[in-house]
Amino acid sequence: MSSTRVYVARLAGCAVFDPLGDRVGRVRDVVVSYRTKGAPVVVGLTVEIPGRRRVFLSINRVVSIRPSQILTTGIINMRRFEQRGGEVRVFSELIGRSMEFHDGSGSSVIEDVAIESDANGQWDVSQLYLRRAKAATLFGKGQTVFARWEDVTPSGATGESQSAEHLIAAYSELHPVDLAASILDLPDERRIEVAEELSDERLADALEEMPETEQIEILAGMDDERVADVLDNMEPDDAADLLAQFPSDRSEQILDLMDPDEADDVRFLLSYAPDTAGGLMSTEPLIASAETTVAEGLAMIRRNEITPAMAASICVTLPPFESPTGRFLGIVHFQRMLRHPPQTQLGTIMDSGAEPLLDVAPLGEIARTFASYNLVSLPVVDDQQRLVGVVTVDDVLDHMLPEDWRNPYYENERTNGA
Repeated sequence: MSSTRVYVARLAGCAVFDPLGDRVGRVRDVVVSYRTKGAPVVVGLTVEIPGRRRVFLSINRVVSIRPSQILTTGIINMRRFEQRGGEVRVFSELIGRSMEFHDGSGSSVIEDVAIESDANGQWDVSQLYLRRAKAATLFGKGQTVFARWEDVTPSGATGESQSAEHLIAAYSELHPVDLAASILDLPDERRIEVAEELSDERLADALEEMPETEQIEILAGMDDERVADVLDNMEPDDAADLLAQFPSDRSEQILDLMDPDEADDVRFLLSYAPDTAGGLMSTEPLIASAETTVAEGLAMIRRNEITPAMAASICVTLPPFESPTGRFLGIVHFQRMLRHPPQTQLGTIMDSGAEPLLDVAPLGEIARTFASYNLVSLPVVDDQQRLVGVVTVDDVLDHMLPEDWRNPYYENERTNGA
């Protein structure tokens, strides 16, 4: 096995490859086992494979570990990971743990853990990256130090909760989907602690990638003001779906605390049945006048916050240009804009024959339309032909897949049996 010292925080979300170079999954945690003497030994990794299932990869099946990738022998046990007695997950249970120095110099918190293989190919915890207790100055932070496992011992009672702040730092660069999966893999109490420490925007991103049951469990214990701040940072359709799961009196209290514009969008969506175009749509489509040029249209699409599905087309309407707009005129697809000079007006190249969805259209009709025309987004109009939103293909998939498809332990029986 190729060896080098590796800090496990850099392994979060790291790709795992087989000998042929095919990616088999991503690292979700490092599993170690305590010994009566000496540092913990690495026994394996938890890896998320397609289907969002967590499996155990024995360290004996690992050829090399690098911060950017992990190479395996290609043999992976596809059974779901189950933690055994004596095993500890580094991300979930070790990073953030408070430790005491044996020399009496005080306490510290684990911010990172280094693992390294010996001459026999056995991987052990070789070093801890620790931060001492905060300095006495007002804005001071504790000094960071390196130490061997043998130099410290856990503070307080066994199982003392970790510092969520340090675990969040380890997850700071994860994609929202990966962050959500990592949070769901934590013990229930730990999951709540981490969620409470996340910023409103980061928590909103993660919640959008979780099953509704877990969303409710995380937010249920938070005060209404914090919940409102988080929902302000979510897409209105996702916020509406989540609020619909709360008791009506609490939902109304939260809506009153939200940003007025965001709350208006959510209330508008809640007025529709959840399995209709109005209940599925986003209320913030890309809208332009017929006089808007191709150059201006492409500038709208280039904005970072626009998702690929939403950027597939621009809706052309009469004023006003916020939903509900004036009369819907047509759409201009992104590829079509690329084929015309920058000064071309969208009204001259729009597809006026594109049939929008009625806001009361049922889910079955929406799905058939997407499948028949190979679309990624569809405009939604009311009975007065005013544009009220856009339904994207991911909105449709969210409502057609099984309710627990976002759960990291969800299994597709037919796929696994193939």
